[in-house]
Amino acid sequence: MTAPVLRALVTGASAGLGAAFASTLADRGVDLVLVARREDRLRALADDLPVDVEILPADLADRHQLAAVEARLASRADPVDLLVNDAGFGMYGPVAESDPDRSSAMIDVNVQALTRLTHAVLPQLLDRQVGGVINVGSTAGFQPGPNGAVYGATKAYVRWFTEALHVELADADVYALLLAPGVTATEFQSVAEVPDGAIPGPLMMDADAVVDAALRAFARGDAVCVPGAANRVAAIGAQVVPSAVTRRISGLVHRRFAGR
Repeated sequence: MTAPVLRALVTGASAGLGAAFASTLADRGVDLVLVARREDRLRALADDLPVDVEILPADLADRHQLAAVEARLASRADPVDLLVNDAGFGMYGPVAESDPDRSSAMIDVNVQALTRLTHAVLPQLLDRQVGGVINVGSTAGFQPGPNGAVYGATKAYVRWFTEALHVELADADVYALLLAPGVTATEFQSVAEVPDGAIPGPLMMDADAVVDAALRAFARGDAVCVPGAANRVAAIGAQVVPSAVTRRISGLVHRRFAGR
């Protein structure tokens, strides 16, 4: 990487991986623009960070609020060097029993917002030849996910979109990284209403470890980062084992996540 990252915009920064990205980047001297719905949490986090922090409260499922974040990313005044698209959420259960409005909101945040924010930041990054984009996907994007069908489909989109973008940027000093973590100790499970005990403790990764792995991979110019040996084995296996097998295994796992 030829130029240092001086300012990063992190979505979903009020908790989980987003907050971990913010804290780790701040510890490395990177100024921040923090985006999330919960302004109180953003302000509390900003007060604890040793760098310049802008607060930009926004619900990325709302097109008007999303537009404000797009405008900040496109700005040439105090430009952003790194976009971390972390905002997103999941939902488990059969499609026929799921709330279609919540499914649509999930697509809006996990797919539409991520895509539009990436579009917004790229022109100024390419003009300055600096930084890039880290898009947070999931190991759920490596195979069909019965009982988590919409969530898995959004993360499959993030995977293919980001890997394709990585190739498009190959001749530039601008990078795109897919971060595809497995189960991580964040609020994701409670928001998705995953029952306690549905996920074995040894499979749960620490958010700070996931972020450290992502930033190392980004610095190397990698296309994909799957933190954790077990997660990497699962991701590789999903690409070589027939879909008829992986979708059944995934369906059984997600039944537990759905409390069935």
